[in-house]
Amino acid sequence: RPRCRSPNVEAPHLRSGPERHLRTRTVTMGGVDEDGLISGLREEQLITNEEMDQIVKEAIDQAIGTNIFLHAKVNLWTSNVVEGVLKRLASLSKPFKYVVTCNFVQKTGSGMHTASTALWDAAVDGKHTVLWESQTIQCVVSVYWLAI
Repeated sequence: RPRCRSPNVEAPHLRSGPERHLRTRTVTMGGVDEDGLISGLREEQLITNEEMDQIVKEAIDQAIGTNIFLHAKVNLWTSNVVEGVLKRLASLSKPFKYVVTCNFVQKTGSGMHTASTALWDAAVDGKHTVLWESQTIQCVVSVYWLAI
């Protein structure tokens, strides 16, 4: 059964090896103004880490299932994951624009490193990264959301 990990710590990056793992950070902090709004949004309009984890994991599981790594299918898998995440996010009808990235690599024992940064309204905007693994595949999906 494929595994998904997305613990929240300081900076996103991934390295191969038994003791190394994906680290992520989702920024969703800020104060409430006198109208009870957080940068103009109600609390129920914000996105939580748990929501994002579930959305991404469902899209990956639906796109890949139990397949082994096949280079010929990577373009299709990538498109299906990105489109699946975006469709699920759109169905939430929340006031955000989204950016989704997806990377696949074959598990061969070599390393992969990824990093990103952003400057935005930390009270409502955010980023979440999920690592999905099977016996032969590593998939890293990052989702950015920006209030509109």
